[in-house]
Amino acid sequence: MSDSIVIIPTYNEKENIENIIRAVFALEKDFDILVVDDASPDGTGAIVRRLMNEFPDRLFIEEREGKLGLGTAYIHGFKWALERSYEYIIEMDADFSHNPEDLPRLYETCAIEGYDVAIGSRYCTGVNVVNWPMGRVLMSYFASKYVQFITRMNIKDTTAGFVCYRRKVLETIDLDRIKFKGYAFQIEMKYTAYALGFKIKEVSIIFINRRLGVSKMNSSIFGEAFFGVIDLRWRKITGKIKPKLLIEKPRK
Repeated sequence: MSDSIVIIPTYNEKENIENIIRAVFALEKDFDILVVDDASPDGTGAIVRRLMNEFPDRLFIEEREGKLGLGTAYIHGFKWALERSYEYIIEMDADFSHNPEDLPRLYETCAIEGYDVAIGSRYCTGVNVVNWPMGRVLMSYFASKYVQFITRMNIKDTTAGFVCYRRKVLETIDLDRIKFKGYAFQIEMKYTAYALGFKIKEVSIIFINRRLGVSKMNSSIFGEAFFGVIDLRWRKITGKIKPKLLIEKPRK
């Protein structure tokens, strides 16, 4: 078993899932993979189950009963990983918008440099986005600027979904109190880690828009983020963001 696991949430990713799994397993650094699939009707789960025969004890799947949201998929995956011996837990998309070759850089930022959270950032050295329409680039960039302004976090890519967490971060955050289910989940996780005093570093990556499959983005995602950020700031001001009381449990 590796000390690190990559959590990949999926819904209808049959065009990408096998290739992304093979790309991660081809890396020199060993990472395990957990796919959290929301009952994809296109057969994504069946592809993963087939590959589990080829990669026993490295590839795992949790299949849920329906499309329950990105945030809940990651929370499910975090809890699964915390029940086991993983020290580094990484979020990554299935569609190659996050380059698997950047995984070791995120891992090393935590494991070697000593940071608690490493963020694969599109914006910490300019705008590193490929194949996005200009309107979407501007919306994403200024959304992160808005989050920075409201929360006072010194993080340029607050909505990034390519993130490595040390185990202790996810043990300290009360995952059952994370409110957002869509992409605002990414903001809430970073802000909670920041509010609890964890060391966070952005690692510059190039984000490439998916070539296969269908994007899950929609306008309601931005509405949730816009109003949710104000709520997050208020929760910090009123002292409602608190660490979870840790109770040691035997690890599997």
